[in-house]
Amino acid sequence: MLDRIELRGISARGHHGWFTHEREHGQPFVVDVTLGVDARPAAASDELSDTVDYDTLGERVVHAVEGEPVKLVETLAQRIADICLDDVRVENVEVTVHKPEAPTRVPIGDVTVTIRRARK
Repeated sequence: MLDRIELRGISARGHHGWFTHEREHGQPFVVDVTLGVDARPAAASDELSDTVDYDTLGERVVHAVEGEPVKLVETLAQRIADICLDDVRVENVEVTVHKPEAPTRVPIGDVTVTIRRARK
């Protein structure tokens, strides 16, 4: 059974979206990640080098959101999952990308896309 490390509410401004005005003006995105890890090595050693450095991971997620625009939130979520799986200690990841200001024809408080990926 794997343990979990969760980073909730990583906020950044990105220029992702299907519409030109989204890509030109940008909007806020919020990202949650849940990492499936074995925390026993870190618990035994009490050393940061034996676990996922969530500060560094958070910075990488922000860079992905602020980086090259994509049309679909699904594509952004996949990029973030790939970043998380770069760390060999991460066995699986769940990524939720929130797009609270998504342009919709009806009032919607938040639009999210959640993906789950595992190491092959």
